[in-house]
Amino acid sequence: MHIIGLLALFIALPILGVLGAWTGLDAAGIDALQQQLETVLPGYLATSGWLALLVTLGVIVVGAGTAVTTSLFEFRGKRFLSWALLLPMAMPAYVCAYAYTDFLQYAGPVQTALRGWMPGLRFDVRGLTGAIFLFVFTLYPYAYLLARNALSERGVHLMEAARMLGTPLRSRIWRVALPLARPALMAGAALALMETLADYGVSAYFGLTTFTTGIYKAWMVMDDRLAAAQYASVLLLFVALLLWVERREQQRMRFATVRGYRGDDGAEARLPQLRGGRVLLAWLVCGLPVLLGFVLPVLILLKLLTGEMSYLSSAAEVGETALFDGARYLGWVWNSFRFGGMAALAAIVLALGLSLAQRAGDLPRTRRRMLQAVTRLAAMGYAIPGSVIAIGILLPLAWVQARFPASSAGVLLTASSAGVIYAYLVRFTAVAVQSVESGYTRIPPSFDEAARMLGSGRARIAWLLHMPLLWRSLATAALMVFVDVVKELPATLLLRPFNTDTLAVIAHNLARDERLGEAALPALSIVAVGLIPVLLVTRALDGRNRRQSAGA
Repeated sequence: MHIIGLLALFIALPILGVLGAWTGLDAAGIDALQQQLETVLPGYLATSGWLALLVTLGVIVVGAGTAVTTSLFEFRGKRFLSWALLLPMAMPAYVCAYAYTDFLQYAGPVQTALRGWMPGLRFDVRGLTGAIFLFVFTLYPYAYLLARNALSERGVHLMEAARMLGTPLRSRIWRVALPLARPALMAGAALALMETLADYGVSAYFGLTTFTTGIYKAWMVMDDRLAAAQYASVLLLFVALLLWVERREQQRMRFATVRGYRGDDGAEARLPQLRGGRVLLAWLVCGLPVLLGFVLPVLILLKLLTGEMSYLSSAAEVGETALFDGARYLGWVWNSFRFGGMAALAAIVLALGLSLAQRAGDLPRTRRRMLQAVTRLAAMGYAIPGSVIAIGILLPLAWVQARFPASSAGVLLTASSAGVIYAYLVRFTAVAVQSVESGYTRIPPSFDEAARMLGSGRARIAWLLHMPLLWRSLATAALMVFVDVVKELPATLLLRPFNTDTLAVIAHNLARDERLGEAALPALSIVAVGLIPVLLVTRALDGRNRRQSAGA
């Protein structure tokens, strides 16, 4: 148990490293902080603040509109739209940014056609407005999914009760459905907001001055470790506040999602059937987010990829050397899958150990509480941006290297895959822990007690009893960590070994160099990998709906 606690503390170490940067603040550091307050910090605060506020509002509006439409009404095509609305979860915002930059460029077909109608019109998607648009239409599924679950479980019956009391449809939506879904919407918006604050790809590609780009610039360009840690700690404070809000709303959701409620006659309430123009309106409300957040970016990337393949074929025919070849692509795929597989394996082992340690019934109360506290601290990593975690790893290493020049700790973590895997564990162990703990809730403690009475130790119980019952949860945890690792960008950029690129890194680098045709293939590969958990979530929701229909 001591080893498990130490491992959890090791996972939480980068968070403590960022906060510990303030302990060594001297007069020079205070002067540097004062200069930052007068120069760059107001810009970081303003850009990040506007981005956070407007993305939150947009996610709530889109999530609420789509959830209400698919949960409380019947119309043709509803089943298709219900799962299609989850597809933008597979589209990283930075990949979407590459696609729309090519599609909406000044010489592109859209702006050319608009100038034909309104001469002199010109706009640039690479700005704060474009970033807000991308984040809203790639992150709204967080709010949609949670609000849809809340409304499907109880909203139908309350809406039916309000209808029987003579309340008009508009009032039923505003006074019954939306207040019921508000905790779920706020929880989903908090998750989307954490993803927005953690983003580096969109902000860097669009040239926005956010905290994540400031952290990267302070460390990699200005070589100012203290400034990078200060920016990271401010961002960490925002994340902690958002975590508190999200947990508070999740607790309120428990009171808003009561299962099994039916009318007095035992029959399920019937949903209103939309007809005519209202069906078109429902398709517009639900279809537009899917089109803008997934379908259109994928089509743009496919067009770019087709053009790149045509260029490669033409270059091969005339004997020119292409900049992009299959061997290099396979190398990027191998690095992404290698990092993903190693991180997934380590994460499920650590999650299994943490969950098993907390399940032990003979732990003293004090030790149990300490283990739970350390586990919660380690679980914060998923909500913390990858750039903050990277700084939390690099800062202590820099201190050790300065104090002990002969130490090899810095080389081990920055010149090999160990540092990248460590950052992935800090970032994504919480995903594995949540999945494994949900699996353990389905194993009664009486099973463990019976096994101990038969003389089995903890290791034997875990291997012969828990593992066969937890294999689905472990597989899900490994898959989720793997997909998250493939999409992760800022931590990989800061910590990857020399000449080791992943799909995310190479897509970012090629897009930054305006080689969007070459960036299309790695970008589409990331989207394809991201579709796996989306399809699993869709399958799980369909199975639950079928069980509810059968129970009715």
